[in-house]
Amino acid sequence: MDTDNGDLSPLARAQALAPRITAAADDIDANRELPVVLADEMKRNGMFRLLVPRSVGGEEMDWLDYLDVVRTIAYADGSVGWCFNQGAVWATTSCRAPAALAAEVWGNPETVVGNGPPQGAVEVDEVDGGFRLTGRWMFSSGCRHANWLAAVSGGRGKPPRLHLLPRADVEFIDVWQVSGLRGTGSFSFRVDDLFVPAAHTMRMDVPSREPGPIYVIPQGLLFACGFGCVALGVSRAALDTTIELCSDKRPRFGSRPLCEDPVIQRQVGMAEAKWRAAKAMLFDSAGSVWRAVKATGEITMAHRIALRMAGTHAIRQSAEVVDIAYNLSGSTSIFHDRAIQRRFQDIHVITQQVQGREAHYETAGQFFLGLEPHGVI
Repeated sequence: MDTDNGDLSPLARAQALAPRITAAADDIDANRELPVVLADEMKRNGMFRLLVPRSVGGEEMDWLDYLDVVRTIAYADGSVGWCFNQGAVWATTSCRAPAALAAEVWGNPETVVGNGPPQGAVEVDEVDGGFRLTGRWMFSSGCRHANWLAAVSGGRGKPPRLHLLPRADVEFIDVWQVSGLRGTGSFSFRVDDLFVPAAHTMRMDVPSREPGPIYVIPQGLLFACGFGCVALGVSRAALDTTIELCSDKRPRFGSRPLCEDPVIQRQVGMAEAKWRAAKAMLFDSAGSVWRAVKATGEITMAHRIALRMAGTHAIRQSAEVVDIAYNLSGSTSIFHDRAIQRRFQDIHVITQQVQGREAHYETAGQFFLGLEPHGVI
């Protein structure tokens, strides 16, 4: 693979990229996208191809190691961590794509596919050689550095179908007027009566063509744990920033540094405990499931619940950690140019995304009570 860092491991590549990501954080937030230079560097280093099958030229890396990569990048910047996980996990779609389509799209080392759920009805007419497509899709994180857009159709008796659209064929709609995760540039996109060749479409309700264990785990749960690691990275960065601040800062009208205040000490201890417990739960759950899936080639309902619960808990607990860090930072935290302010905004956008919904606890509770679990599992 042609990378800027030779034969370095994915984690080492992420660690090498991290200082440049941190240095670009203000521009990422202000411009609501990854700078072209940074996005291109991530592509050259194969970061969006870490979970792509080896048969298509990807790395198909160990899942637990991948989660550490996500956390490392998100520590440097939440928006970049989000875009990275979004692009890398969505690329596992290649395991179900027809071989020719997988080779055309994901065989290109520069490929990043943007995607998002439909917004309203999607009109699809089957015609000679393909389909004519009209619709609008939303929350397409990282779409501005993508070269393909994935538009899902289906429902009303029709099977779910994925239409892969070259970037030049779609119209982006700037609806991403938000306070957190601004750098994801999660625009909407639309097409009107666009012809999509049949060769650029695929059924979504088909099994994987690939034997690797990563493709046994449902994509939604790969997203759940990956975004849980984004939250862990953001919250760890916020807490570290606050600990550093409290070591030096003295409160107004006070003579002792904040670190000598018993209230500060207790709050930092609580935040540290919450963060470590959430991280341990996520990696313990992911590790147990990963070992079982590698051994059996199957994933059970108990495994699914464990991953759903761990991903959700990592997000919800990370938000509590950031809230503690934010409050301890006092007036320092309120200014827009402060990293703690951006992390506060980022984490609370993460909690609003589908993977962070508190309703997932209800699904887990139903399972533990011996009931049929409902929800996204």
